[in-house]
Amino acid sequence: MAEYTGPEICAKPARDVVEMLRRKEVSPKELLDASYERMDQVGDAVNATVTQCRERAYAQIDAIKDTDPSAPGWLGGLPIGIKDLNEVSGVKTTMGSWGMRDYISPNSSPLMKIMESRGAITTGKTNTPEFGAGGNTFNDVFGYTRNPWDTRKNAGGSSGGAAASLAVGETWLSHGSDLAGSCRTPAGYCGVVGLRPTPGRAGGGPGPAGFLNEGISGPLARDVEDCALFLDNMTGFDPRIPLSLHAPEVSFQDALKQEKKNIRIAFSEDQGGFAPVEREVRDILSGAMQIAQKSGMTVEEDCPEMPALYDSYVALRGMHYGAVNNFVPDEVKKHFKATLQENIDVGVQQTSHDIYLAQRGRTEVYQQMRVFLNDFDVLAIPVVGLEPGPVEQEWPPVVDGMEMPDYVDWLRFSFLATTAALPALAMPAGFTKSGMPIGIQLIGPPKGDALVLQVGLALERALNLPKTPIDPNVTHV
Repeated sequence: MAEYTGPEICAKPARDVVEMLRRKEVSPKELLDASYERMDQVGDAVNATVTQCRERAYAQIDAIKDTDPSAPGWLGGLPIGIKDLNEVSGVKTTMGSWGMRDYISPNSSPLMKIMESRGAITTGKTNTPEFGAGGNTFNDVFGYTRNPWDTRKNAGGSSGGAAASLAVGETWLSHGSDLAGSCRTPAGYCGVVGLRPTPGRAGGGPGPAGFLNEGISGPLARDVEDCALFLDNMTGFDPRIPLSLHAPEVSFQDALKQEKKNIRIAFSEDQGGFAPVEREVRDILSGAMQIAQKSGMTVEEDCPEMPALYDSYVALRGMHYGAVNNFVPDEVKKHFKATLQENIDVGVQQTSHDIYLAQRGRTEVYQQMRVFLNDFDVLAIPVVGLEPGPVEQEWPPVVDGMEMPDYVDWLRFSFLATTAALPALAMPAGFTKSGMPIGIQLIGPPKGDALVLQVGLALERALNLPKTPIDPNVTHV
């Protein structure tokens, strides 16, 4: 078990701290004091929360009395982190881009307003690659976010700052977003939990292109029950958010109290050969599934064939970059890193026929998964095919002997949930011999967010892996 020497309150589950707030056993001020104390202790080592808003956070305390403590997602003054792709009023929002290094948001985004109206207090912004483009979190404004388990290595991306901040106990919950596994990869690499929910479940697409459902927000937490709490905080219909869905009749926290029986998991080490996976990762995931079987779950090796998946995802991703990042002002765009500009170029250069095929292809993939999951609760696949690499490496050049042509190909396991608009939970599955976390991904049926969380909780209990924060293992010079 890794050591943790931070404030004791920071190691408690978010749901327990919220109950303490409800009973007035702790105050929001005491929590903010503890959160910022922890940032002072470990901030230089991991570089996770890159912009703090202390004055604004303490000023938010007065607004907590106007929130509804009976709401399922009420946080009661719990400090949280916000990914630096999202606007929070009066706080610097850089998007990880040099051209926006001094931009201060005049207004909060609708989702941020929803979360704060339910008692969340924003401590600051967590690091992200430039405009979220990358599976490794670094940028020219704030530099690298480092993996708490070994600071020579990367924390994943693009919600790397969010995941790292949770792993070291800077906050109890941290907001993320996901297009190509941006909630899931960092969760897997930092040993926490990240959910890509059903589009609309936690807000919608990017503000200026709000009908796009590929890049969406999601919760990160240190365990499944806290993830459900945070999802309840985020969810609900808001007319300002075109894709937003009404909150379910049964909250996600209450759904977890209804223990799922007769769990059926389809498992594939490599998603039917869709992507390469290192031997050690295969062994860890297979071992996790053996433990699941011993605990009473049914696990079968199976995966549907989805020939349209790769091309459909690439075209949809291009459409996202063409509709969002291509419209960034030229004075910002001129600073873009090469890989971000390449993504935009792919998006604007694809043909209308490519986009039409992608819409047909994603429907085909959706129907294939819908039918397949009639016989299973979830499909379990890797989050990524290898353990974290050096922080200086933008993406791994080789996975299991196969060359990776660009930084998206090594993230292939993220494609399915995004393309078919299915919920997907990334959660810890074990550790490599070198001590690095490895995650497993559970993909559920349409609108099956509660089911994915229920299966995730059962698996979490069966695996019984550590869930408390750690002190950074500082190995870099």
